[in-house]
Amino acid sequence: MHTHRGFRSLLVPLVLILALVGAACSSGSESSDSSSDGGSGSVAVSGSSTVEPISAANAEKFAEANPDVAISVDGPGTGDGFQLFCNGETDISDASRPIKDEEIATCEDNGVEYVELKVGIDGLSVITSTANDAVRCLTFEDLYALVGPESEGFKSWSDADDLGTEVGGSGDYPDADLTITAPGEESGTYDSFVEIALEGIAEEQGQDPVARADYESSPNDNVIIEGVSGSDTSLGWVGYAFAQENSDTVKELEIDGGDGCVAPDDETIASGEYPLARPLFIYVNKAEAAGNATVTDYVDFYMSDAGRASVAEVGYVDLTDEEWQASVAAWDGR
Repeated sequence: MHTHRGFRSLLVPLVLILALVGAACSSGSESSDSSSDGGSGSVAVSGSSTVEPISAANAEKFAEANPDVAISVDGPGTGDGFQLFCNGETDISDASRPIKDEEIATCEDNGVEYVELKVGIDGLSVITSTANDAVRCLTFEDLYALVGPESEGFKSWSDADDLGTEVGGSGDYPDADLTITAPGEESGTYDSFVEIALEGIAEEQGQDPVARADYESSPNDNVIIEGVSGSDTSLGWVGYAFAQENSDTVKELEIDGGDGCVAPDDETIASGEYPLARPLFIYVNKAEAAGNATVTDYVDFYMSDAGRASVAEVGYVDLTDEEWQASVAAWDGR
């Protein structure tokens, strides 16, 4: 796997992210991009594996000018991250979807008040192997027929022909093995995919809005990439940056949400033309920010120009200036 655009922190486990932060701390280097006062302390960040590269990149940048900080960043999934956050076990929760009502209730029950900050835009990339020349574009109806709740047990693409025709998809899929590797239910990427692509059709069909339960699921995007690239007629979905980073081994499919086939790229994701575009967030515990200067300093950096730059550097799409300033204002007004 090759790396570029500051993406190396995505490719290492938490212990190595911490090691990188420690190395940066010991180097004594300073950056004009940080307003550090050389303080010390720790910050615990957990949640979305999609947002993890942004938070990890900003942890490394922040540590370059802060000699004694320790920032841990990991990505077990948005849902798992909110569970930790709302139990008061982390300072910041990375999220690839907005917080759910039941998670809000847990935070309220535990006295965790937070500020929600939108930090970037992702386009969920539906991917297959680069060897798969039989599929170029899928509609939401096609996706429902292939990976929705009624497709359980389908072992080949063509097994979905009748269901695809029933719900308004093409119904003319390749007679080839269907090997699916994708995020599991702990992932915000799973939640976003189901909500955007499957939920409306599932409700029309009288089905629960879920993906089929019989595919290979993983919270680790690199495992998903490996699974999809390992089968010539595979199918899966990941965040845009992960698909772009691995474009030599996986192919991004065009998606038709009702207005024609659109490929994911920076422009179509930013404009919302790509139908699987979604916002990315961090949630900050207000009490921890008030009582831990390192949390405040780290989020201040996150909201700086250098912190904003990390979004594009790791492969996601920058917010508009107006959207970014709204996040800055939300943080300043907490």
